[in-house]
Amino acid sequence: MPAETPLESKRKIGRGGLAPGCPVHAGADDVWHIQDFTTARAMLRSTETRQAGFDAENARRHEGRMRMPVLYRDGPEHREHRRQTARFFTPKRVDTSYRALMDRLADEQCAKLRSRGGADLSQLSFRLAVAVAAEVIGLTESGPGMAGRLDRFFEEKNSGSRPVRAWKEFRSTVNMGLFYWRDVRPAIKARRTEAKDDLISHLLGEGCKNPEILGECVTFAAAGMVTTREFITLAAWHLFTDSALRSAYTEGSESERVAILHEILRLEPVVANLYRWTTEEIEVGGATIPAGARVDIGVAAANLDPSAVGADPGEICPARPMAEGMGDAGLSFGDGPHRCPGAYIAIQETEIFLTKLFGMPGLRMVTPPKVGIRAEIASYELTGLRVAVSTES
Repeated sequence: MPAETPLESKRKIGRGGLAPGCPVHAGADDVWHIQDFTTARAMLRSTETRQAGFDAENARRHEGRMRMPVLYRDGPEHREHRRQTARFFTPKRVDTSYRALMDRLADEQCAKLRSRGGADLSQLSFRLAVAVAAEVIGLTESGPGMAGRLDRFFEEKNSGSRPVRAWKEFRSTVNMGLFYWRDVRPAIKARRTEAKDDLISHLLGEGCKNPEILGECVTFAAAGMVTTREFITLAAWHLFTDSALRSAYTEGSESERVAILHEILRLEPVVANLYRWTTEEIEVGGATIPAGARVDIGVAAANLDPSAVGADPGEICPARPMAEGMGDAGLSFGDGPHRCPGAYIAIQETEIFLTKLFGMPGLRMVTPPKVGIRAEIASYELTGLRVAVSTES
């Protein structure tokens, strides 16, 4: 097995234990590990697996009693659902239906920063991400405070003493209930009266019950709001600490800015590891993985595989030549049946917000973020990145 590659020079988030190109192997814990790009992509595209991770095992306790959220489904039913809902996420739909909204919301957050002189960037970006995802989902009948309810629901629950963890779990449950009563239920009621072209209306058309719609809303909230917030904060952190990269971003065209964001995301995937259970014996990467095996697909490692991304994979090089079939952000949005449907939305709103943010006079980072890792989903969590702007007229 190759030694761990010394390619972490530009990464802000230390992932540890990365060995891009390492052959497929079973670890001491009987989990199979994949860290090269070609094999990782093949496994993500395989139809002989089912979703693991993201609390899938706990979610499947409800299987048979209700329709599972799309994140936890596989096979023909899952593919048909993705086909029918793909229209909500196409580049054309984003440009025609959501771009103006993104512009307005980004302006609003920048105005808040300007009026206060300083703010926590993760709070600004979360309000933006919540409002955009809410439009796609159909959560448009909410009163104030949805961002706060979701933030408290998704907070890390596994840290602290046992009483602290219990309190966090209780508060999360309360906020789940508040999210349903104040956000999801009013949206469902409105769309039972008059359907709209959004996800909740589509789910009602499929005969979904209120708890099933709540499950889908929570899933899309996690994927479309929380991960986007983290990436916006992470990308801004890179721009604040790399003057050449910041200049290239602020002086570049839209396509050049998007290329920079894709490259940062390739280097710093929000979710570092994706997991699958094999449903059949699979021949992949020169190894035979038995049926019923848990597989750890190392996205953070695969995105550093020199055979796919070329020389200096630990550097930020937006114009780097990629191997055929390599996405602009590597495997950071996943691949195959469970590839993130909102990839284009996430990059678009990040580009719009950061372009407006870094165009503000006197913008500076006051304090860098604190880095946490949410082990249950292998994602980073950045808090406390405070920014300030010039208040002079």
